[in-house]
Amino acid sequence: MPMFITGIVALILVAALCVTALRRSSRPKITGLLEGIRFLITLIVVLMLWEPEWRTVIHPEDEPKIAVLWDASGSTSTEDALVPEAMDPDAPVISRKEWIEKALDEKYWKPLEADNKTTVFTESFSAIPEDAEADQKAVSGSDLNSPLEKVLEQHDNLRAVVMISDGDWNLGAPPVSGAQKLLINKVPLFTIPVGSQKRLPDLDLINVTAPTYGIIGENVQIPFTVRSSLDRDVNTVARLRDTKTGQERTKSIRIPAGKEYHDSILWRLESEGSSTLELSIPFVDGELVAKNNMREFIISGKKENLKVLVIESTPRWEYRFIRNALSRDPGVDVDCLLFHPQLGNGDGPDYIQRFPEKLEDLQKYDVVFLGDVGVGNGQLTKEQADLLKGLVENQASGIVFIPGSNGYQESLLKTPLGDLIPVILDKDRPKGISESTASPLALTGEGRGSLLTMLGNSEDENEQIWRDLPGFYWSAAVLKAKGGADVLATHANRRNQYGRIPLLVTKTAGTGKVLFLGHDSAWRWRRGVEDLYHYRFWGQVARWMSYQRNMAAGERVRLYYTPDRPNPGDYVTLNANAFDQYGAPLKDGSVYIDIQSPDGKTNRITLNESKGSWGAYSGRFRVTLPGEWKLTAGIAGTDAKPVVTNLIAQGQELEKTGQPARPEVLAEMAKIANGQMLTPDQIPEIASIIDALPQRTPLETRVPLWAQLTTMIILIVLMSIFWVGRKLNGTF
Repeated sequence: MPMFITGIVALILVAALCVTALRRSSRPKITGLLEGIRFLITLIVVLMLWEPEWRTVIHPEDEPKIAVLWDASGSTSTEDALVPEAMDPDAPVISRKEWIEKALDEKYWKPLEADNKTTVFTESFSAIPEDAEADQKAVSGSDLNSPLEKVLEQHDNLRAVVMISDGDWNLGAPPVSGAQKLLINKVPLFTIPVGSQKRLPDLDLINVTAPTYGIIGENVQIPFTVRSSLDRDVNTVARLRDTKTGQERTKSIRIPAGKEYHDSILWRLESEGSSTLELSIPFVDGELVAKNNMREFIISGKKENLKVLVIESTPRWEYRFIRNALSRDPGVDVDCLLFHPQLGNGDGPDYIQRFPEKLEDLQKYDVVFLGDVGVGNGQLTKEQADLLKGLVENQASGIVFIPGSNGYQESLLKTPLGDLIPVILDKDRPKGISESTASPLALTGEGRGSLLTMLGNSEDENEQIWRDLPGFYWSAAVLKAKGGADVLATHANRRNQYGRIPLLVTKTAGTGKVLFLGHDSAWRWRRGVEDLYHYRFWGQVARWMSYQRNMAAGERVRLYYTPDRPNPGDYVTLNANAFDQYGAPLKDGSVYIDIQSPDGKTNRITLNESKGSWGAYSGRFRVTLPGEWKLTAGIAGTDAKPVVTNLIAQGQELEKTGQPARPEVLAEMAKIANGQMLTPDQIPEIASIIDALPQRTPLETRVPLWAQLTTMIILIVLMSIFWVGRKLNGTF
């Protein structure tokens, strides 16, 4: 109101000014025209201050429509839907799909068309085609967002949308996105949940994380996870079987009620090449879903020749027995560099006289053992320490730190290698802690399940072996493990302000791995059993630390990737190391990877070169289908033979039966779209609930005239004419 009065006053004042100017003018015609323009400009400004709008009302020509969208995904085959008495007093618990079919009965929806002005139509969503292949079925899932967007695009004058679903979604954008679009278009959403929020009684083998390959003659650890929704503990047997040879291994397990159970089983690879293994648990009383009790996966057996470098300052007992263990391992080729303080560098079989200074000489090592060695005093240089760090981070090699009583490793903390050490050392005690009595290592929970610490043929046997191993009389002064490190074993008899003192610790660094052993008495494990546990431990260390580096190695390209067993929908990170014809890391070149999917389609990607001079390249791609993916990596523009490997995407179906319904998802969607979630008992009342909705008002659009560019242009033109006209009229 104040703006209206101000505008009227302004018009009166300008009109008075125009009349006064016209009376005083000696050229009344021209002056009258100019004063008319002045008043017109003022009138337009005042009108715009009143914020006028151009309003358009659109009356829909189509009849009002009500869309009923129903879930046809695989999860609707779950038999946990209770039929309300109002729908069928005699019906038992049926599948969600059958329940939806009952809810779609015409008798519930026909009353909405009684006025002959409303149309009701039904559409299914997330249905799996009947002729779909197994691969297509595996990646089929539930998408609650797309059907809402689709119905908005294809239909006008929607009065309401009804969605019948179990609320389970695993594809597409979040469902609230579609609900927000319904809100913008003023279309209310009614949701009807189907199914039970309680999981069906079931044992589900949800995950098997086997390595892609193993060494012939060695045990491979196969971790697995079982989820139980039974109301009792289950004593059962996990059975691992070779589908071709029939060879199998079993393990007794106890699965707790209503929890996830994590365990692993050992498998010994006997032959070279790929084998298909099947891990299964028996179907037990009370289970309702049998097909999720078994999983198949492929693992390859390889003959391997690992290249290991051992660096030490003095020939202590730990060094001697590590050298013997690795030298006698037929799968390991070992080089030793001994910095003897009095006698000079060690010499003889398996010895080298100097640190490999060239990258092409250093990059060939899969694992480096770094004993009681530091920087200076005729040992390593800072440049060499930097090279070792680059070898681990960029070439996926492993490094093992084994400090000693001389405390030389303390000087490494000030070099690039200090970042790799996975523990924080007490700088006030660089020479460690001596014990008067032997102290054993105590495995942690993670250590009990690690392949690194597996010295027996079963986990129960392994724990007993570790309890019986001879102890140590010296240990490094460790304060605590660094963030992100995995502690496998601790000092059994010592604690500090941070808890148990970690002495066997692992950590990843770049693309490589790091192991820290904080005592120098593993050689004592030979007591009474000779080489049995000592040789086995260090052989497992060498293979575990070089696992990723040796996934696929060719003449000039080495390829490795994570995760090594992806699921459809996962992104796989690809890393490659490329070399020139002389074996040095590739400096100027391009590395490509041809990716062939299980359906035969091939796509080429070019990897990005990492910073530095290590010939490291990286990239990633998305796994879209389960099955065998073929990866071919090579150097562009050369005739070098590419390296070929297979990546197995586990065929885990997105849609699972037996999963609990998620009505909370449907409730949130309905709330956002200004509708409501109805209970199954309200199905007979659905027509009256929707009829109670107010009729949709005609679509009205408003265009603010004061905010239009045209208005501004008109004002500028009129003001320009007025100003020029005054000058020509001699009015200044």
